[in-house]
Amino acid sequence: MSDPRGKAPVAIELNPTLAELLARLCVEQETDDYLGVLSRALGLFDLAQKSRRTGGRLCFVNDRGEAAEVVF
Repeated sequence: MSDPRGKAPVAIELNPTLAELLARLCVEQETDDYLGVLSRALGLFDLAQKSRRTGGRLCFVNDRGEAAEVVF
């Protein structure tokens, strides 16, 4: 990464494990837009971090009403 401020495109090298995870998520989402999948994943991470900084928490709730907190 050469531009952490997001002012220009950057190249990111993925190790095999990360590449496999990204590919699996793309298949599950039925998309070849790997940058969109990566962007959504980073957006969720950012949301969880913001919630934690303000004393809140981010939770996912399934169809049965069971909640799981996002923890990093």
